[in-house]
Amino acid sequence: MNISVLGCGRWGSFIAWYQATVLKNKVVSWGPEGDYSYEVLKNTGKNEYVTLDKSITLTSDLGYALGASDIIIISISSQGLRGFMKKITAYDVSQKTFVLCMKGIEESTGKRLSEVLIESGIDKNKIAVWVGPGHIQAFTRGVPNCMIIDSYDENLKKFIADNFKSNLIRFYYGNDIIGSEIGAAAKNVLGIAAGVLDGSGYVSLKGPLMARGAYEVGNLIKAMGGSFFSAYGLAHLGDYETTLFSEYSHNRKYGEMMAHGTKFEKLAEGVMTSKAMKQLGDRYGLELPITNAVYEACFLTDAFGSGDGAKDCMRIILKLFDRATKSEF
Repeated sequence: MNISVLGCGRWGSFIAWYQATVLKNKVVSWGPEGDYSYEVLKNTGKNEYVTLDKSITLTSDLGYALGASDIIIISISSQGLRGFMKKITAYDVSQKTFVLCMKGIEESTGKRLSEVLIESGIDKNKIAVWVGPGHIQAFTRGVPNCMIIDSYDENLKKFIADNFKSNLIRFYYGNDIIGSEIGAAAKNVLGIAAGVLDGSGYVSLKGPLMARGAYEVGNLIKAMGGSFFSAYGLAHLGDYETTLFSEYSHNRKYGEMMAHGTKFEKLAEGVMTSKAMKQLGDRYGLELPITNAVYEACFLTDAFGSGDGAKDCMRIILKLFDRATKSEF
């Protein structure tokens, strides 16, 4: 099978490694000329996560990458997807299948990432999403995990899951693309909240954060037309260990460092996702207290300044305890 992976950052480079090394597919890995991640791979053949198999073709030629394969996996920053799709659709990609291996919600519109592709002119039945738990550092040591493939098209979903599975990744068929996408994005927001708790010495509150967070996200998924229970599946609750507890989690680390008044410089998708989710909560008339607290900490305080920004982060989280008493469910 020929696979093109667009994006050669952390997940993109892993996906190329997985497809070539584990699945033995013929892989093209694309990155833009001059991009740091691409240049590192171009000059050294490896990065801090993986060493690319010699069989992988590394290129900065987008036309070549799109033409080389019928299955195109995209793994870039979620907020850059719409602009990237304008470059992709300059080519004839009408017969291509797109797999989104990224987690986020478009901040400016509140759209799910598959919706961004549809609005860019891609047939919805040629779109799949690949979400769920797992860290590259564990996968490359041979530690297996479970993930989800979801799609608008039942046959595509099964084809991708059946052909991408291995002893390293057990795939499940998703049955709620709204829940799979929103749940996968929202867990990054919970990861930032967990990091604030870690950085402030309130680690025991991560249990309640998990319980109330899944309930909050379930209500959002339901309001958007998905299944409430998707929040309790692999896309969301099942991804909590790798996002709320792991030392490798960028979002947890972002929150932890924010609680210390310092900035984590790597990509933490939960920051912009908290803004998008707040907008969705307002749109659907939902109370999303944890989401709103993370949004406030990220956008409405001087968390990285010289004042009391770090203390403000925990003050915002603890404000959740001032809310009126209510039934759990």
